[in-house]
Amino acid sequence: MIIIPAVDIKNGKCVRLKQGRMNEETIFSSNPVEMAQKWAATGAELIHVVDLNGAIQKQPQNTETIRQIVSSINTPVQVGGGIRTLSTIEMYLDMGVDRVVLGTEAIRHPEKVVEFCSKFPGKIVVGIDAKKGMVAVEGWTETTSVTAIDLAKQFENTGVAAINFTDIHRDGMQTGPNIQATQALAEAVSIPVVASGGVSTIKDIENLLSVASSGIVGVICGRALYEGTLNLSTAIALTKKTI
Repeated sequence: MIIIPAVDIKNGKCVRLKQGRMNEETIFSSNPVEMAQKWAATGAELIHVVDLNGAIQKQPQNTETIRQIVSSINTPVQVGGGIRTLSTIEMYLDMGVDRVVLGTEAIRHPEKVVEFCSKFPGKIVVGIDAKKGMVAVEGWTETTSVTAIDLAKQFENTGVAAINFTDIHRDGMQTGPNIQATQALAEAVSIPVVASGGVSTIKDIENLLSVASSGIVGVICGRALYEGTLNLSTAIALTKKTI
């Protein structure tokens, strides 16, 4: 299981939101590129970049900042937020992005995701964000009647590289990840699952590691790293010990 630092970009700044609410942000840096460089230098094996403006506007809004991140580090980068079209995916992959994360498209047009997976093998990640087990879309502003597990099962054997699973109620709240829901999702599908939302301390990493054999391959960490309640080097070292 790997530790994946998050760099969330809003209006060109590195921020963290609470439960995805755009009006409840904490600005941690005016330079997202420097933050990505910091996490890369610390030993991160993957950086998770989110274009928050893009998620709301339904198309990329912080492209130049993301381009600078990708060109300034050797660590693989995955990008989500506002990715809806083939041309946007091609733009990011041509830029050097390792993987793109599709969220709203996965539930609105699952057939497109299958098409994209065929065209870009190993490059498509499905982001499943849930409120009380139900999938939320459009930058988390709309909750659907589809369960996270049912949506995940639609992408079995399609070539999806991974599923990023976020419990929205825990995101940015540092209340601990939803271990039970994450484990249940990982056990329900053969696709590798990345946990997200609620990580606060090294104990949360230990708890996830205890169920990692269910198919949890990574955990995205944001606010805990920025506020210092979780040390990236320590967390990475812990995951290496369990191998």
